Amino acid sequence: MSQFQHIKQAAYHANMQLPELGLVLFTFGNASAADRERGVFAIKPSGVPYAELRPEEMVVIDFDNNLIEGEKRPSSDTKTHAVLYKHWKNIGGIVHTHSTYATAWAQTQQDIPILGTTHADHLAVDIPCAPVMSDEMIKGDYEYQTGFQILDGFKAKGLKPEEVEMVLVANHAPFSWGKSVEKAVYNSAVLEELARMAYLTRQIRPDAPRLKEALIEKHYERKHGANAYYGQA
Repeated sequence: MSQFQHIKQAAYHANMQLPELGLVLFTFGNASAADRERGVFAIKPSGVPYAELRPEEMVVIDFDNNLIEGEKRPSSDTKTHAVLYKHWKNIGGIVHTHSTYATAWAQTQQDIPILGTTHADHLAVDIPCAPVMSDEMIKGDYEYQTGFQILDGFKAKGLKPEEVEMVLVANHAPFSWGKSVEKAVYNSAVLEELARMAYLTRQIRPDAPRLKEALIEKHYERKHGANAYYGQA
């Protein structure tokens, strides 16, 4: 048995959840699970249909994008995952999809505004959209540069990946992450639902205002603050 079986199994399970949750069509997405102590992650092989996927086919890569274990070519987005793992030390899983509503917002090159308390239950800011990639970055190592497109977008907006676990990449699609790949999948599903709600809200009322700060603070803090009281102790 592989010494990386634990992350291969976790990555496989996460990938299989994506079509179940309606977040991917055909092979439009990928999930990875990291082993921080060993500095590696397991990720879906490129272009393999979910129905044919097997845990043993997960490809293991280190944070410098070197192949450690696996016979298949890894996801085309592997370099983006590697960049995020290398620079953000507290994340243990990443998910990338082309889910419909989140991708539509990414194609507008806009942040998803915080319009209601469902959004505020999960984060206290707009869901950021990383800026459009420069021609130089596109012509270079594209997937590698996508990682820096995300990193630079967060730095420019003063955001922390531990607090905002999701992003849109302009004209591309969403990425999400978390301390575990299970949390990354959860965040991916939440992102898609928030994107759908924001779209519908703006269809009903195009000038719908941003949620007032008192409600943002109340809903975020009751789940995430020092005195959080949502759920069980």
